[in-house]
Amino acid sequence: MFFDTHTHLNVDKFKGEEAELIEEARKQNVKKMAIVGFDTPTIEKALQLSRDHEGVYSIVGWHPTDSETYTDQVEEKLIEQLQLPKVVAMGEMGLDYYWDTASKKSQHEAFKRQIKVAKELNLPISIHNRDATEDTYNILKEAQIQDIGGIMHSFNVDTYWMEKFLDLGMHISLSGVVTFKNAPEVKEVAQAVPFDRLLIETDAPYLTPMPHRGKRNEPSYVRFVAEEIARLRDCSIEEVATQTTKNADKLFRLT
Repeated sequence: MFFDTHTHLNVDKFKGEEAELIEEARKQNVKKMAIVGFDTPTIEKALQLSRDHEGVYSIVGWHPTDSETYTDQVEEKLIEQLQLPKVVAMGEMGLDYYWDTASKKSQHEAFKRQIKVAKELNLPISIHNRDATEDTYNILKEAQIQDIGGIMHSFNVDTYWMEKFLDLGMHISLSGVVTFKNAPEVKEVAQAVPFDRLLIETDAPYLTPMPHRGKRNEPSYVRFVAEEIARLRDCSIEEVATQTTKNADKLFRLT
């Protein structure tokens, strides 16, 4: 059984197909998934899908590229939503220095405020980090994030940083990037990460794994992430599925 710990079935690219894709994922033994909301419309859709479908959970937060719009009102609403049934974590939050849509100052402030909320509610967090690894690490360390832990979503840096984030109590989640030929560092991470701190995800509709790269990603494709990890770790795909599902269940307090 697979657990896709980060998917965006709540975006427009899937509009009208959500139930069909959830069913297709189930046929591929993806029995659980966490749909991540990152702004007002996607949060509402994530909550709706988790209400309507068994094995579907929500993660809600404010994306760093939208941090200029993170207000007191947004935070108050998030606090309400985070306490709803089947919300298992807060995110995705973090830093993104690739897209020039929000100042570093606003990103840092929104990130720190969300961490504070997550700690008050005792929820794990899901971290978006793009071209901002050192600052992401420093903010998490300063916040003593090990109190709640969380996920380095679609981890795409090297084993040096993997160790540092693990030391903060974070889990390492691998996406379709691990199947790419031009991602040797992520393949090394897949081999080195402790089995009890490893998660898998699709980040659908993005980062489609081989052999479907170039097409829209879907939750059912998380099996290709698991297959590559199994190959790299020289173990069975069943072992990867079992362990990563167990890790997600424990982190999200589903067991």
